[in-house]
Amino acid sequence: MTDPKRPGRGPVLIELDAGQPPPDPGAAPPVDADDLPEGRAMQAAIGALARPKRPWLRLFWAALGGFLLLVLGIAAWDFAMGLMARQRWLGAVALALLAISIAGLVVLALREALGFFRLRRLDSLRLEAEQALSAGDLEIARAVAGRLARLYAGPHAADWTAPDELLDADAILDATEQHWLVPIDARARAEVELAARQVAVVTALVPVALADVAVALLTNLRMIRRVAELYGGRAGTLGSLRLARAVVLHLMATGMVAVGDDMFGSLAGGGLMAKLSRRFGEGVVNGALTARVGVSAIEVCRPLPFRAARRPSVSAMLGRALQGAFRRE
Repeated sequence: MTDPKRPGRGPVLIELDAGQPPPDPGAAPPVDADDLPEGRAMQAAIGALARPKRPWLRLFWAALGGFLLLVLGIAAWDFAMGLMARQRWLGAVALALLAISIAGLVVLALREALGFFRLRRLDSLRLEAEQALSAGDLEIARAVAGRLARLYAGPHAADWTAPDELLDADAILDATEQHWLVPIDARARAEVELAARQVAVVTALVPVALADVAVALLTNLRMIRRVAELYGGRAGTLGSLRLARAVVLHLMATGMVAVGDDMFGSLAGGGLMAKLSRRFGEGVVNGALTARVGVSAIEVCRPLPFRAARRPSVSAMLGRALQGAFRRE
C-alpha cells in the first residue's frame, strides 16, 4: 500500500504476464571477479607513498641539490658583484634581494625543522603513554597528562590537571583522553569523511585518466596534514611527506589495504559490488580506502592509544561521507 502522506514512495508492483513463471535468481549469471571495482586511483596513490626508500637515490638527490644551490649562489654573487662594479646602486639592490632570498630559505628550513620537532613530540608522548600503561607507572602517566595539557591548553594548562584521587595510570590516561582527545577525534573524523566524500565523488564523476589518481593523492595528503595539525603535529612540506609515508606503512602493517566486499557489509549486507555501476563502484572503493588512510592517520598522529574512546569505524565514516555526497533534498 502506498502512503498517502508520501506519494510516490510506496512499493513498486510489477505485474507478470499470465502463465509466465517467476524469474529464478539462481539463474542469473555470476558476477565476473575481474569486473569488480578495485579502487585503482587510491591503490596507485598508496603505492606512490609506499615506495621503498633507496639510500643511494636520496644521496644522489641531496648531492645534486647541493651542487645546484652552490652554482646558483656563486652565479648570483658574481652577478651582484658585476653590477656593483658597473653601478653601485644596482649592485646594492641585487645584494639586498640576494640577502632576502637567503633569509627566506633559512626561515623555510627552520619551519621544516620545527615541523619535524612537532611530529617527534607526538611520537614521544605515545611511547611514554604506552610505557606508563604497560608498567603501570603513575609518575609517567601524570607526566604525560601534564604534557598533553601544555600541548592543547597552552598558557591555560594549569586550568586542568589529572584528578588527585586517581591513583592508577590507566585511570589518569583515560581521564586525559576523555578531556583532551575526544573533541579532537570528532574533528578528525569530520576531516576524514570530507576527504572520503571528495575522492568518491571525483572518481565517480570524472572519467579522465590519471585525474582521479592526482585528486586522490592530493586529497589524502591534505587530509593527513590536517589530521596532524588537529593533534598538534603541524608539519612543513617535507614533514608532511614523511608523515604520509608513515601513515601508509602503518596502513599496510595493519592489513587495511586489501579491497573486498567485506568493507561494505555494514552498509548493504554483502553483494554490493554486483549492484553498483562500474564507475560508481570505483568511487565507493576509493572513498573507503581514503577512510582507511584517515583512520591510519588518526592512529599515527594521536598522542594516546584508543582506550576510553572508541576507535573510528571505516564503514561508519564511509556511510556518513556517502550520505553527505548523495543526500536527496
